[in-house]
This record gives sequence, C-alpha cells and structure tokens, in this order.
Amino acid sequence: MSVYTSVEEAVEGINDGATLLVGGFGPVGTPCNLIQALKDKGVKDLTIISNNCGEEGFGLGILLKNRQIRKVVCSYLGGHPEFERQFLAGEVEVELVPQGTIAERVRAGGAGIPAFYTRAGAGTIIAEGRETRIFDGKEYLLETGLRAEFALIKAYKGDRLGNLIYRRTGMNFNPMMAAAGITTIAEVEELVGIGDLIPEQIHTPSIYVQRLIEFSQSGHGIDQLQF
Repeated sequence: MSVYTSVEEAVEGINDGATLLVGGFGPVGTPCNLIQALKDKGVKDLTIISNNCGEEGFGLGILLKNRQIRKVVCSYLGGHPEFERQFLAGEVEVELVPQGTIAERVRAGGAGIPAFYTRAGAGTIIAEGRETRIFDGKEYLLETGLRAEFALIKAYKGDRLGNLIYRRTGMNFNPMMAAAGITTIAEVEELVGIGDLIPEQIHTPSIYVQRLIEFSQSGHGIDQLQF
C-alpha cells in the first residue's frame, strides 16, 4: 500500500479503455478529487460501474460531459440531462441493473464469487436469452460478479496501512467497490497514523487498498436541494 501526495501519481496506470468501479451514491461518498484527476488526465473510452453517472458538473458527470465515458453499468439514470441526451443519441452505452443486483454483483466479485442467481429480472424481457433456473418452484436469473482493473473510492479516515473508516451514508457502495477493485485507490478526508484507528471500527481492511491520498476538502455537492 502506498500513500500519495500527488493525485496525478495516484491515478497512474488508468489509461484509455480502462474499466473502473466508482463508489458513491449521488454526491455522498463520491471520490470527486480522483475523478477530477481523470478529467485532467484526459483518459477516454472508460467503462464505469457505479450506482449512477454523477450529477451535472459534479463527480462522474464531469467525465460524461467531457466525453470520456464509453459505457456505464448503473442502477439509476437519474436526472442528469447530459446523460439522458447522450444515451438517447446513442453516444454512451448503458447497462441498467437493478440496484440490489448491482450491489450483489460487485460484492460477489470482491468475494471471488463468479456468478449467482437472483429473482430480480426473472420472467421479464431482460431475462430473454439468458440462463435461468428453478429453485423451490420459482425462476431465478443468473447474474455474474463484477470486478475491475481499478476502484475509486472515498472514505472519512484512513491510516498509512490503508485501513479505512466511512462516515454515515458515505458507507454506501464504497466498501464493496474497494473489495472488487484489483487496484483500489482511496481518497480520504483525514489521514491518520498507524494505530490511530480503533480496530473494531475499521470498515475496509488495508488488504483491499493499494493506493491512498488525502484531501481535506471533501467536495460534497447537493443532489436535490429541498426546502
């Protein structure tokens, strides 16, 4: 595990055509500083596996607007007008997956489980031409686990070994993305010393994290402002 001070070095090796797991749920828990580094690097033809594709001007939305994304595997198209425009124009490929299924596909990938059966989608058009099986009289659809060359995640605190703690809803897709990445890059709001984290409170053990960088500015946005 390596601690970086340069974001350019932290994302080294992420090149054109890479597949990325990206944590976050809307603006919460999104590794926006690492995403900004990819925008600045100019890599293109990316395949993104994430809950959604960010918001306008924030998170993955900036890569989308910059035409750096070729395909998105997600559970939610959201209200991103540029995402909608590119999808309808055939400029970006979308694999829409039920939210529980995408969470389990990533979790399975991180756990070394190549595939599993789920009721979600069975008996619908998305099951056409795909493998199904009957368990206890009900039809289940085969889904495959997901892994990727890189995972970009965000945590609240991390130590110099790569142990991570998330805060509140920041612990959304981040832990499972961390486990499923071959190279997991974590941005943390606070970097602490070895032994400063309480072992029982660690959410992601260091074995899943290969690179870490500290950003004191979280860059949180607001998905939908309501009064």
